[in-house]
Amino acid sequence: MATIQQMNFARTYTLGQLKKLAEADWDEIPAGFHNNVRWNAGHIFVSLEGFTKAIAPDYDVQHPDWTPLFTTGTSPSGWNGNAPSNEELLDALKTQTGRIADTLEGKLDSSIANPLNLGGHELKTGDAVLQFTVWHEGAHAGLLNAFSHILNQ
Repeated sequence: MATIQQMNFARTYTLGQLKKLAEADWDEIPAGFHNNVRWNAGHIFVSLEGFTKAIAPDYDVQHPDWTPLFTTGTSPSGWNGNAPSNEELLDALKTQTGRIADTLEGKLDSSIANPLNLGGHELKTGDAVLQFTVWHEGAHAGLLNAFSHILNQ
């Protein structure tokens, strides 16, 4: 249960960072960066969906059409104008953690069918994977915080 609480804490922080940014700033790519606010928001969402599927293979990923836009290694420079709006992303982020918590109830202590190897670190349980997602979201929320300072100068 503690990991679910941490997931919710991270999401509250992320949403707070997004609220600090003007709508027009979501598509600005600051000098020295490869992505923008919209990409980071979408990447947070898509990543948690994918990691939830790794924990619970029967989980129905929401917005699977967003995956090609926001998966690791992508960039807004490769988009063809099909990115979701700020409102769509915010709504998806606001409802995601409740849905994920319900999906993962009772599954975090179990071993996952296909352990994940991330940077030489093997994640074998649902809890380990979800803990990684909390760290991952925090890293991207930190970028959003940096963007808010850079773009609001």
